[in-house]
Amino acid sequence: MASLLDPDARGRVILVGAGPGDPGLLTVRAVEALGQADVVVHDGLIDPRILDLAPPHAQRISVAKKRARHTVPQEGINALIVAHVKAGSIVVRLKGGDPFIFGRGGEEVEAVRAAGLAVEVIPGVSAALGCAAEAMLPLTHRDHSSAVSFVAGQCKGLSEQDWSGLAGRGRTLVIYMGVATASAIAEKLMADGVAPDMPVAVLEKGTCPGHRALKTLLADLGAMVEREGVESPAIIVVGEVVELSDAEDKLARWAKVAEGMAA
Repeated sequence: MASLLDPDARGRVILVGAGPGDPGLLTVRAVEALGQADVVVHDGLIDPRILDLAPPHAQRISVAKKRARHTVPQEGINALIVAHVKAGSIVVRLKGGDPFIFGRGGEEVEAVRAAGLAVEVIPGVSAALGCAAEAMLPLTHRDHSSAVSFVAGQCKGLSEQDWSGLAGRGRTLVIYMGVATASAIAEKLMADGVAPDMPVAVLEKGTCPGHRALKTLLADLGAMVEREGVESPAIIVVGEVVELSDAEDKLARWAKVAEGMAA
């Protein structure tokens, strides 16, 4: 069977992880795939230098998504990919981070396979790995964390999500898409038994221009996000490993927060 990266194999789709932003974090295989593309269907916030790796003739189609507003619904993206593949194009579906970590890559693979078409997935550096490495924040550590979990903070019924046991001593919790719900996330975790003084970091625009790594304590998370004007994309890391990072300490208001909790 010919490789999907065989330039003579027409009518196929390649889901490519673009990583957290920095073009230098692309895999060699991702660069190869982009170089063969006839059509690039890409997420928003993809660095233009990554899009430039596709041939000049390749059609570039943005399907950017923002909170509560999708320029193209997922069903439309699926249909768009299938239509171009059926027309004989090599379609690169370029997704931020890794296609299979909160990237809806599974849904797109299902749609392509249901249409009887060939598909390959090229993994990418996820936001958690790329942003944490930049901030010198080890997600696991022999002395501090033997487990790490990934959850989505932007979801319906946040208070009903079962995150019990995912955060606490000896564990690391990474929350994607949690900036808008940071206060509710902190309240939920504390209600589930996580200590209010558990270290937490917010990694904003990781590996991209303007990136910031900020840390505080869990009870101060929502207030810090607001007073520092944190914007998406950003991830939240909860756990003792945060103390090992280079994140800038933003605990100035912790005394007031703790005082209010005790009142």
